[in-house]
Amino acid sequence: MFFGRKPLFQQLHKEIPLSTPIDEISFTVFDTETTGFQVATVDRLIEIAAVQVIGLKVCEEEQFHTFVNPNRQISQEIIELTGITNEKVENAPTSLVGITNLFHFIKNQHSNCIVGHYVSFDMVALKSELRREKYGFGRMPTIDTLDLIGYLSPSYDMRDLHRYAQNFGTRIYERHTASGDALTTAYLFVELLHHFKSRGKQTWGDLLQATENQSRIF
Repeated sequence: MFFGRKPLFQQLHKEIPLSTPIDEISFTVFDTETTGFQVATVDRLIEIAAVQVIGLKVCEEEQFHTFVNPNRQISQEIIELTGITNEKVENAPTSLVGITNLFHFIKNQHSNCIVGHYVSFDMVALKSELRREKYGFGRMPTIDTLDLIGYLSPSYDMRDLHRYAQNFGTRIYERHTASGDALTTAYLFVELLHHFKSRGKQTWGDLLQATENQSRIF
């Protein structure tokens, strides 16, 4: 549901039949950076980025990026990890504006699904920011690349995005930046979809069924 609050967007994604070929699905692959890992309580968003995947291709020309003002100091540890300084975010939009702009991007791209690597963390970060502003998050299909990897290669036992990208031979962009990780995830996701199709799985319904044990619909 919506935390008992008004959803920021009533209908964020475009509904499609389960028989829709995977090649025709529009995916928004996104990532966030935060001030720490306690995003449900004390930590805040500092960066959001997204890139579109359509027709099993990463559309680098269709990207979204924004810094977010967390209204708190960024620790030296996070600055060293992400390269995001207090100066970079001091004039950035609020979390509500940043998330609203992300939602506009998703809607304008006619997206059918949100994708991320360990996406539950990023979704909790968004939902927590919206909750602070008395908004909720409408329902939208959400796929985690970890779930798809788990279906294709159950023996893998790690969560590091760049290790997966190396193992699957996909492009690797700058680490611990929302834009870099979104792009790395997008190229990894496309490679995983090719592997998925090579097993005879062709449709949106196949993709949902393959990840239904862990798939997230927020």
